[in-house]
Amino acid sequence: LDSTHVWMDIDIAFLGRYGISPVPSDYTDYVSHHSAPESARYTKERYHLPQSPEAIMDTWAEMAKTAYRQTLQLKPGVQEFLQRCSRLGIRMGILTSCFPHLCHAALEHHGLSHLFEVVLTTNETGLEKGDGSLYRLALETCHVQPQDCTLFEDSPGYCAAAKQVGFQVVGIQDRMFASRQEELKALCGPGRYLTDFTGIIPEHFL
Repeated sequence: LDSTHVWMDIDIAFLGRYGISPVPSDYTDYVSHHSAPESARYTKERYHLPQSPEAIMDTWAEMAKTAYRQTLQLKPGVQEFLQRCSRLGIRMGILTSCFPHLCHAALEHHGLSHLFEVVLTTNETGLEKGDGSLYRLALETCHVQPQDCTLFEDSPGYCAAAKQVGFQVVGIQDRMFASRQEELKALCGPGRYLTDFTGIIPEHFL
């Protein structure tokens, strides 16, 4: 999903309610690399907010609901790429720090739910995407070996975590990590960094 702008807009609007503007870059970096519960806890403690972390998460989810259910677009070429994977019999799953109900709403909106064997969220598992345990859980859930799995990911930190477990990794360009493109390219290796999915042949990577 091309969701970066949604969460940046939510950060701006939410923190703006408390007179915090602009949104500090280190805050954006932290919440983009942690699950919603951890990000909410961090937000409450950093800015001494009166709401509980649970109430903060509820507010974020409500702010994002319309975008995920109705307007959020896929990255270019994603739908064709996933459909080709499906035709080839390639098993697919999702690992995400997105709120579970928002993730499922977006998949249903784009008609993609049936393509994925499993959806693991950081909220439901209690594991961060930077924690290798999440990738090991995915392997156990799908009964596969790490060398047989390829992660497509825009975050250098998450690519590094998966690679340490033994996954193959392919980097995807995203504006949130624009300053770390070279790091992502180095992690993934030659020919394994994509600007988007347009015209991408799954057989080249899987």
